[in-house]
Amino acid sequence: MEPVFPFSLVLPRGRGTLAHALHQQLRAAILDGRLLPDAPLPATRKVARGLGVARNTVVGVYDLLIAEGYLIPRKGARPVVADLSRRRRNRASKAVPGSEAPRFAPIWRTPFLLPSPARVLPERNFRLGIPDHRHFPHDVWRRLMAQTLRRSSREPFAYAPSEGIPALREAIAQHVAFARAVACTADDVVVTSGAQQAMDLLARLLVTPGQTAVAVEEPGYPPVRAAFAAAGAQLLPMPVDEEGLCVERLSPDVRIIVVTPSHQSPTGAVMSLRRRAALLDFARRHHAVIIEDDYDGEFRFGGRPLDALQMLDRDDLVFYVGTFSKSMFPSLRKGFVVAPAWARGGLVTVKHCTDSHCDTITQSALAAFIRDGHLARHVRHMRPIYAERREALLDGLRGELAPWLEPIPSEAGLHLAARIREPERASRLLPTVLRFAPGAESTADYAMTHDIAPAVTFGYGVIDAHAIAAALKDMRRALEKSGGL
Repeated sequence: MEPVFPFSLVLPRGRGTLAHALHQQLRAAILDGRLLPDAPLPATRKVARGLGVARNTVVGVYDLLIAEGYLIPRKGARPVVADLSRRRRNRASKAVPGSEAPRFAPIWRTPFLLPSPARVLPERNFRLGIPDHRHFPHDVWRRLMAQTLRRSSREPFAYAPSEGIPALREAIAQHVAFARAVACTADDVVVTSGAQQAMDLLARLLVTPGQTAVAVEEPGYPPVRAAFAAAGAQLLPMPVDEEGLCVERLSPDVRIIVVTPSHQSPTGAVMSLRRRAALLDFARRHHAVIIEDDYDGEFRFGGRPLDALQMLDRDDLVFYVGTFSKSMFPSLRKGFVVAPAWARGGLVTVKHCTDSHCDTITQSALAAFIRDGHLARHVRHMRPIYAERREALLDGLRGELAPWLEPIPSEAGLHLAARIREPERASRLLPTVLRFAPGAESTADYAMTHDIAPAVTFGYGVIDAHAIAAALKDMRRALEKSGGL
């Protein structure tokens, strides 16, 4: 048979089945994209001759596909393939909000768990949690990835350990010991697909649905709340001030406390040594555990950092969670948990059941990147760059915007928050601030309740110092023009 389509057709020899088989195979080719939208089909005579079938059979199949909407007829010309993506878009646009209710588990219909709509931002913006790609050693990373790929092609296929390959766990243990004074060995480390998976695994391991009370920061990082809420935890929002989580407000029935002590998300506050000691004492007395989320603690701009909770812990109560999304890049999707000895086996079991293992190619490359000193050098290189941007932001907040905003003390990370000096004017001031600082966020977006002081959080990971200064000047002029709101 002469090939008339860019794929093979298998046609049985039988009157009743031939047309049906041709119809089904052409329909499948349209649906899976082998016949592209707006492409004209071959003439019926050519198809009949090439397939060795009667022309009337082909005409009947074309007519049926037209009737079903898979082909579009054209007067005096061959029919063309319909663009089914338009049909799918139209169907999606007609979906009624909430129509998924009977199918989704109730927790995933909770408003504070729903993702924020995607925003189109300029390249240089105030978005939170994004590091600057322009200064990353891409050539080094490409070389290490190439070496890993060449080596892996000579090794037999195998499943990696669920807890992560030994080389990466050893590298992580050395890195956190050097960068954050976290006391651990490779055996204590479980590699995860980012910090978010680490939180999900810990929630699965530690939460008894409907019973376990989990204290979370208010305001706090929504995906962390989502992980524990989805596991069936009772979430207890705890207020945060300039010393971090207010430990004295914790309820005695709390069994898990999730905190960001080094750089609170989103206010940027650092938990004081007094509060750290009080939190560890609370956990010991009430048989609770602490999950310490140190998502961007490598970038310090003040004096000597306070010891991590994990380092101060003497009772094996702290799970230390870290990530490479801020120190390297988000799409790497590598995080880790430093777990107490009593929890390691259970954590690895949960990891094995939910994800088997993280990919070994990037694990191997990351291990070499850390082991050869590239991560430490990159962090050292980026620290003064981010420090300059942070100072530009602080200068603008203390100068240009001092009548309206007051910066919250912070000495680490890639974002800085500022309180609105007159909370009663927040609803009128916020739209102007956010318009001139694209990517910045209201801390209200991080809250479960409405009982928080209004503030704005500015990221400075991808915006240069001069652009920060210019944006804040424009913001000040707009606020003055509006009469100070």
